[in-house]
Amino acid sequence: MEYTIKELADLAGVSTRTLRWYDQKGLLKPYRVNEANYRFYGDDEVKKLQQILFYRELGFSLCDIEKILKDRNFDDQKALQSHLMELTKRRERIDALILTVKKTLEERQGGRKMSDREKFEAFKKEMIQQNEKKYGEEIRKKYGDKTVDEANAAAMKMSMEQYEQWENMGRKILGMLRDAVLFGKKPDSEEGKNIVELHRKWCFRNEKYDPKKYIGIVSLYTMDERFTQYYDSEVPGCAQFLTDAAILYKDGAYEKKR
Repeated sequence: MEYTIKELADLAGVSTRTLRWYDQKGLLKPYRVNEANYRFYGDDEVKKLQQILFYRELGFSLCDIEKILKDRNFDDQKALQSHLMELTKRRERIDALILTVKKTLEERQGGRKMSDREKFEAFKKEMIQQNEKKYGEEIRKKYGDKTVDEANAAAMKMSMEQYEQWENMGRKILGMLRDAVLFGKKPDSEEGKNIVELHRKWCFRNEKYDPKKYIGIVSLYTMDERFTQYYDSEVPGCAQFLTDAAILYKDGAYEKKR
């Protein structure tokens, strides 16, 4: 079947301006342009537009989408399966948030009182899902599914107070790191030691501290740009400072270089 640019725009729920922009960027070319300069799109272009919109919905940049679509090894079926999994996870998160809102409204209208755990359950699920999306593959590859699943289960069991304390601790660590870097402190300073002590508590909430595992975690902060961007978002050098300090103080005392 053949579509004009307006017909395809209406079908896909986008503007004709968007389709022209995709054409200019080389993302979606019409399969033919007539003498009057009208664009026409066929079945292949419809499928390609669907892929583009899928990836846009999942937060990919146009630059990344272009790289994916130009990859000769691109597996369309595998991509669709990946879309389905991601959308299912997103639906589960939204359903959990909707349920929380409904229960909150019910309570405020004089209905059943929500437990503290119910109030925060959806937010903790969202936190875990986001962490899985960003770092799950690397963490699971490094420590195994069992360790990660146990950590996620422990997070879900946190009370409202514990959850708030953990969140506040994470923010405090970031603040301490930024101050240390801005004021020119060294990783082997007292400030570095204090940051590591707090960071260790943050990483090992309900499990026994493991120095080897801890160094494995902090090493990712400089090896993986996503972790680096998180810690260096406001003050560059925080990720490196934390990694260096963690190595020095992994056993609780400054380890002199031999």
